[in-house]
Amino acid sequence: MNATTLGERTLVARDFDRISKLQDDGRLPQALQAILDGADILRSREIPADIVTMYSRVELIDQQTRRRYELTLCFPGDSEPASGFVSVLSPVGCALLGLRTGAIARWQLPGGVEGAAEVAAVVFQPEASGDYLR
Repeated sequence: MNATTLGERTLVARDFDRISKLQDDGRLPQALQAILDGADILRSREIPADIVTMYSRVELIDQQTRRRYELTLCFPGDSEPASGFVSVLSPVGCALLGLRTGAIARWQLPGGVEGAAEVAAVVFQPEASGDYLR
């Protein structure tokens, strides 16, 4: 199990297309493919502001420690985990994609460590700020 969540997934069509192209490189995790296969797809202008889209900055609450922290969901080339930029191909990034505020993201890291966090807020979402062309 790489990522499981409670709730539905909603993706921006442009994000869906760009993530699907990562499959051509053979880099798409099975859990991410399952998300793509089951997600509702909307145009950028239709996506609710409380959905985690690519390049959204989210506030999370760790379900075990209750610690709050922020992450930005990004594509692999922009990933800098130490700076809070997590790739959509990572277990944590995959778990966050398409979730709504209030949902719980669950993941398992390669070493077997499991994690879970509540999406407390979508602090910044490109589409909500009018950025429809990234």
